[in-house]
Amino acid sequence: MLNQNQTPLLDALKACVASPHAAFYTPGHKRGKGISQPLADLLGNAVFCADLTELAGLDNLFAPQGVIYEAQELAAEAFGAVQTWFLVNGSTCGVEAAILATCGEGDKIILPRNVHSSAIAGLILSGAIPIFVNPEYDAVLDIAHSITPAAVESALQQHPDAKAVLTVYPTYYGVCGDLQAIAKITHQYNIPLLVDEAHGPHFAFHPELPTPALAAGADITVQSIHKVLGAMTQASMLHVKGNRINVDRVSKALLLVQSTSPSYLLLASLDAARQQMAVHGKYLMSRTLELADEARTRISQIPGLSILDIPPKEGFSPGFIALDRTRLTVNVSGLGLTGFAADEILDEKLAVTAEFASLQHLTFIISLGNTQADIEQLVKGFETIALPLKKSPLYKQSLPTQVQKNYESQLSPRKAFFAVSETLPLEYASDRICAEIVCPYPPGIPILMPGEVITKAALEYLQQIQAMGGFITGCADTSLKTLKVVSC
Repeated sequence: MLNQNQTPLLDALKACVASPHAAFYTPGHKRGKGISQPLADLLGNAVFCADLTELAGLDNLFAPQGVIYEAQELAAEAFGAVQTWFLVNGSTCGVEAAILATCGEGDKIILPRNVHSSAIAGLILSGAIPIFVNPEYDAVLDIAHSITPAAVESALQQHPDAKAVLTVYPTYYGVCGDLQAIAKITHQYNIPLLVDEAHGPHFAFHPELPTPALAAGADITVQSIHKVLGAMTQASMLHVKGNRINVDRVSKALLLVQSTSPSYLLLASLDAARQQMAVHGKYLMSRTLELADEARTRISQIPGLSILDIPPKEGFSPGFIALDRTRLTVNVSGLGLTGFAADEILDEKLAVTAEFASLQHLTFIISLGNTQADIEQLVKGFETIALPLKKSPLYKQSLPTQVQKNYESQLSPRKAFFAVSETLPLEYASDRICAEIVCPYPPGIPILMPGEVITKAALEYLQQIQAMGGFITGCADTSLKTLKVVSC
């Protein structure tokens, strides 16, 4: 057992900061002496003193033997992994590395269609061929859940030569599928299960939270420590467990997708966040769950609002067997509002800012950083918008149905992405092969990706989301007047 009270990387950074010397290395601001004054006024000087490079006492991220190695070993034990890598390019680079480490050009990988755009980037970089499985879909709520064990088994029976299965656990809404069953099926084919667990790093620290992916049988899991724990934005981890993963390939893949100038502020924040959760995690998560449960109870009692919750036993869904209670999704359609309109009112008029809005919902992340005062402000915000509204066209928009289809790929994502392309007006793009990633963000789940045939339904859905206040990202023309397609 390691001493989880220790913070070797954070301590080494503190020692470097406390050591006066003439700096002739990067970064150029030289421990804050050359920083812009307006930026120093905003952030203070201390943070820049700690913005250091890979000095002798600070180890090397890509060949760790000292304090980074020690910090990663502590993290592996705390999160239940055999080996852990710190990530400074977010979970995006971790998902890309997981695919690169397990799939080569032409290799098949089974994955849900509601993956994050980072998985599509991984397909482009690796040349892997996606075998998409449609997630279970709730047409009433317009929410995609997890892929089911049966769907994974069917895909593997049709494609027994697949090299890996990738799934999302939990979804952006906090929904968890039957990961243990999916892992068992995947391992019967002697291939690894990769998990995008960006929103689940807290699962390991409280028994009332869903089962952590590694405990459920995942071989690789990628976690955004910054999203729900106490690390700085962009700080994530990749964990490996079992013997189905070549760890050397993981390290080599991370060399390709991580910065060679890693931020020690981010690295130290990972060390500190791990120590905080290893020592105080159960208490912190108990308090967070109490706040989340209070918010869920009080908001669900407001007329016109409903809360996403686990289906009753008679409505059992293999794509929805557990829910992260700290993820609060509120359906506002009963108020005659779209999620985008409600988000605008809450943010601009009531000082309550959601994680993201969708057509019918608002989703909020309640974490260890939230307070009782935050919950009071959230509840009062919903009480205010639930008061009788003067109806206007803003509140009467009909809601488009999420695109559900059998995705038709004509080219691999890699070939389509690098193919000669042309830009067409949107009205002429239907039935052509897409050459770029097009997705509403957040949550960053592509509606169109390179290699897929562009359908009229997909275009209409994107236009409706944009018209209702959503944002389209990934594509060159974010106004959505044109799209890049593969040249004939």
